[in-house]
Amino acid sequence: MLLSALSAVLSLAGSAAAALTYKGVDWSSVPVEEKAGVSYKNVNGAAQSIEHIFRDSGVNTVRQRVWVNPSGGTYNLAYNINLAKRAKNAGLGVYIDFHFSDTWADPAHQAIPSGWPTAIDDLAWKLYNYTLDASNQFHDNGVQPTIISIGNEITGGLLWPTGGTSSWYNIARLLHSASAGIRDSRLNPKPKIMIHLDNGWNWDTQNWWYTNVLKQGPLVSSDFDMMGVSFYPFYTPSATLSALKSSLTNMANRWGKELVVAETDWPSSCPNPAYAFPSDAKNIPFNAAGQSQWIKAVANVVASVPKGKGLFYWEPAWIHNANLGSSCANSCMFSNSGQALSSLSVFHNI
Repeated sequence: MLLSALSAVLSLAGSAAAALTYKGVDWSSVPVEEKAGVSYKNVNGAAQSIEHIFRDSGVNTVRQRVWVNPSGGTYNLAYNINLAKRAKNAGLGVYIDFHFSDTWADPAHQAIPSGWPTAIDDLAWKLYNYTLDASNQFHDNGVQPTIISIGNEITGGLLWPTGGTSSWYNIARLLHSASAGIRDSRLNPKPKIMIHLDNGWNWDTQNWWYTNVLKQGPLVSSDFDMMGVSFYPFYTPSATLSALKSSLTNMANRWGKELVVAETDWPSSCPNPAYAFPSDAKNIPFNAAGQSQWIKAVANVVASVPKGKGLFYWEPAWIHNANLGSSCANSCMFSNSGQALSSLSVFHNI
């Protein structure tokens, strides 16, 4: 059993370059780190703007989370427009991840922004105007995002309680409105619109969710172009590479959308993991070489699937939050001093 798992992951990690369309990182917290005094350096130790470090390492697209009215302004629209301009000036594509909340939106949190209505008709109208206005503001500032996600990890719905899974119709209505605002904006060319769920390895979850939301009526297939998934190895041993491949293949065959791993990480240090790691990843070390091996393995899974388009590493430069939400000590791709690890160059090879 161990030998077959080892063979499988070596095959995935060592196969030919995946040649993904989107080779990306989430860099949402870079301005927070820079404000705290971090000066980023390339793998050779030379100070360099991080957008150019990413570009020179093979990254072609950066992901940014947008909160509505966050305390202090961090991650709000103005923050993201300024950050996106830096990406554009470095020749990087921009992927906007709307959380539709004033703070974190994820499977456990999807709070309606302060001051937004809760009645479904009013909330859908508010959401339409929010995505319309935000999209127009990016356009008017010279930024044309290549991807926009309408919600973040919305497996449990969005804009709770109105858009919870107790009303699949409301979820469908809200997503249609969010999409329509982007489609009606001045953005040109129009970005790919993504729906993003967690647990990309779990086909049962993906099938349950999309089957329920698409049969309601308001959300139609033409409202979105991409299905994004989160895929982390440190929360359950069930998150195997083989399960991811099976799930993505089923998604491609059933719905025919472009597919992206919108979030993934691998630890450079994990002395006391809270959960067992997946069986077909147990030979991957917890270091920079292991990060490269994991990213190649995931990239090759994505590339092997019909319409598999991209991979995004979540917050590799957030060195003051180095565990990145896991029980591992460090999953960043930069050292504590801000120097890029050797693993960052893996993006040249996917």
